Amino acid sequence: MEPSPEAARPPAPPDLDYRLRQQAILSEFGVEALRGTDVDHLLQRAAELCAQGMGAEFCKALEYQRGADTLLVRAGVGWGPDVIGQARIGADLASPAGFALKTGRPVISNHLADETRFRTPQLMADHGIRRAINVLIENRDGAFGVLEVDDTREGMFEEADIAFMQGFANLLGGAIERQRTESLLRAALARQDLLAREMSHRVKNSLAIVASLLALQARAAEDPAVQMALADARSRVEAIASVHDQLWRQGDKDGDKAAGEGEGVPGELDLAPFLEKLVANLASGVPGQRLACTACPQRISADRAIPIGLLVNELVTNALKYAYPPESHPGGGEIRIRAERQPGSLVVEVADDGIGLPAEFEIGRNSKSLGMRVVGSLTRQLGGSLTIPARGKGACFRLEVPLDG
Repeated sequence: MEPSPEAARPPAPPDLDYRLRQQAILSEFGVEALRGTDVDHLLQRAAELCAQGMGAEFCKALEYQRGADTLLVRAGVGWGPDVIGQARIGADLASPAGFALKTGRPVISNHLADETRFRTPQLMADHGIRRAINVLIENRDGAFGVLEVDDTREGMFEEADIAFMQGFANLLGGAIERQRTESLLRAALARQDLLAREMSHRVKNSLAIVASLLALQARAAEDPAVQMALADARSRVEAIASVHDQLWRQGDKDGDKAAGEGEGVPGELDLAPFLEKLVANLASGVPGQRLACTACPQRISADRAIPIGLLVNELVTNALKYAYPPESHPGGGEIRIRAERQPGSLVVEVADDGIGLPAEFEIGRNSKSLGMRVVGSLTRQLGGSLTIPARGKGACFRLEVPLDG
């Protein structure tokens, strides 16, 4: 019986096993570096795995403090309790880590007591360190610091160990750069969101002034038709102001969420409270009517919220005027507004149980009503469809707007 190829293969030399184990450890850390979001955790894990991979007693990650020209022990293993986050060593050429930092080259010293290139820092002398190996941690922003492995025992760090440690240093440098970039991006987005909300707040205030002026003009007008036209214009302006008010107010809430959950998106609002606020404003002007709003939570952009709000405003205003004439419905009636998410679209309905629509009723460019022409224009702007489902009594307008994703 012939031996299998595996059995015939000679055992791997001890050095090869050692290097293969190092590669496995480095690969493990590479996954963590890609996913990690905490620099201190990554530095600590790098120190732990580096020491493990080299069978060393000590390892430390040093961060360069440019103002003081020192290296802070940011993370490490094997050191006393007062070292991590507190101890500093000189970043000059007179220390192994400083030599690596300033020259940009790896440093191996297997006999620190006999070194002539640099002195042994007090921290290392206090711990009895006899040999050390250092590599630079850097990225496009420059040198972050140094990764150093130390040991009190006799032995030899080799050139191949530099490749292992440099792999850790390169992964750390990339992860630190990525996290710094992400932090700057988050700050820029927060700033953009703040500016957008501030602008919405100012636009809302300006539109409120316009609405007040229209109200004053309507009260001063003697012609009822002019009064009605000005009241309609005021209602439309208030609908737009309501969108900007919600953008401002919901933006504040989303800012709080972003700090803990990251759910807020600049320039978006939740349709449900927006429609509820809009309907409440319309209901306050007609105490004899009953308005009911049912809307599911759905985040949409302001570019969509404004035309949807204006369209609902027009349809509800139209129902308030014509659905329940006093002569046939002295007690008024109910107007229902509903919004719900369906697969691929948003559906908004405005319905009543009134007298229904006249036979010649039209929506769009051919309508005699300015409000219905506005409704047709808003529907086209949204890229949606507006239908009037058949009903036993009353009227129902059904708007369907496609949603991305």
